[in-house]
Amino acid sequence: MEEHVDILDEHGKPTGESCLKSEAHQKGLFHPTVHVWLYTKDGGILIQQRGKHKETHPSLWDVSVAGHVASGENVKTAAVREVKEEVGLTISREELEPISVFKAVHRISKDFTDAEFHHVFLCELKEPLNHLTKQDSEVDALDLVPLLRFADETWGMANTGKYVPHGTPYYKTIIKEIKERL
Repeated sequence: MEEHVDILDEHGKPTGESCLKSEAHQKGLFHPTVHVWLYTKDGGILIQQRGKHKETHPSLWDVSVAGHVASGENVKTAAVREVKEEVGLTISREELEPISVFKAVHRISKDFTDAEFHHVFLCELKEPLNHLTKQDSEVDALDLVPLLRFADETWGMANTGKYVPHGTPYYKTIIKEIKERL
């Protein structure tokens, strides 16, 4: 069953309306999502390779966990739910550290515009990588990479184009915020 999402205005404020996620994408309507970046105290960052059958950015590496906020759902509740669904990790709302909200618009095709406000959180990863369980329908692989390598590959000299194009300001914010916690 397809989920409903709440519609936001161009400033990220709720309009009081909701619709099917597919309708929001078809019409390019803004809606909320969550991004959770899991990091380790020794400077590792968990990344996921998006499933090869995903409509947007298939097979590219991306944020540890991401997903849509269901209509009427609190963003932290959505983040906790998505972490459990995508990597099999149980976390609490208190472990989530909100760092920013990013407005993003990606025109995927004539009939698909991803217009989202990403509510971005950090969360310390205290479990080893081999204790995580990826959601096979959404995620092809998980990897724990050093923060310095991640920085080089997302916006530095070694930018390889293997990551979802969230933009340099987005990636710089993530890296800066994680560095401050190490």
